[in-house]
Amino acid sequence: MGGSNGSLAAREEVLQALLAHERFCLTTHERPDGDAVGSLAAMQGVLAALGKEALAFLPAEEFPLPYEYRFIELNGLVTEPPADLAQRVLIFLDCGNIDRSPVGESDALLVINVDHHHDNTRFGIINHVDPHASCTAEMVWDLAHGLGVQATTPIAEALYVGLVTDTGRFMYENTGPRAHEMAAELIAGGLEPHEIYRHLYEGVPQGKLVLLARGLSNVERFDDGLLTVTQLTEDDYRLAGADESFSEGVVDHLRSVEGTAVAGLVRAQLGGGGTRKVSLRATDDRIDVSAIARAGGGGGHRRAAGFSTELDFPELVTFLREQLAQQL
Repeated sequence: MGGSNGSLAAREEVLQALLAHERFCLTTHERPDGDAVGSLAAMQGVLAALGKEALAFLPAEEFPLPYEYRFIELNGLVTEPPADLAQRVLIFLDCGNIDRSPVGESDALLVINVDHHHDNTRFGIINHVDPHASCTAEMVWDLAHGLGVQATTPIAEALYVGLVTDTGRFMYENTGPRAHEMAAELIAGGLEPHEIYRHLYEGVPQGKLVLLARGLSNVERFDDGLLTVTQLTEDDYRLAGADESFSEGVVDHLRSVEGTAVAGLVRAQLGGGGTRKVSLRATDDRIDVSAIARAGGGGGHRRAAGFSTELDFPELVTFLREQLAQQL
């Protein structure tokens, strides 16, 4: 759809649109992660603070959300696009392309695209895309400043979840000074970081631990260890008593293995008729896994990306090895 671009100009357009309109619908990408859920909840809270009506739309099949995000407040949640979408501003948060969204953009009053993925397809009327931001939550935090909205406890918690998860607890290369400034401000405002940590990283269901063990037992390495990959089958999920969200974090164990340039998790999509989800992580500066993901029909960041595929595991490994060889 290609509308306005340019981060500063687009930021001003977003601020003006948020002030000028009264009714909104907010959404994010499929299988929402911490930045998606956190940005969605925080933006809803910011708009509520301005006296606006903002629905949060996530399809019914996205529920239950991963257990670690269920404490985040999502008020006005709907599981079908609102019937009056044509009278609402539709805001996409953390959504790199329209194909990863549960709703189309054609029926809304105005479409605003707020995202930090460098390969965002700029599908909105207003495209506020800042690849230098550590996470979309950082952009929502910045917009709240522009609107003069103070972060309530629910807003602060949602923002911090987006920040902590998308920066890998402040360890990934996307962690810039602004990320720490944002954290410092939220903590100074009364946020309890350890409480968020407990929600996100403690109280792990046993099924998640069992699934991790199965994933680690399936690890294979190729090309002198440059590619470290594992798979999780429907049987793995069944035997672990796990749901799909329990696979979150498995690939990060692989990226830490010595000599790995690209780590990959290939997991069955339950009820997906043979479709597999592929999560990729890069540890080598020469590798852009978002380019590999785009070749597979997906996208993401240089260091973290993903796609869906119907290739079987051996074919997929061949594809990944070929893509890796092209970049080295």
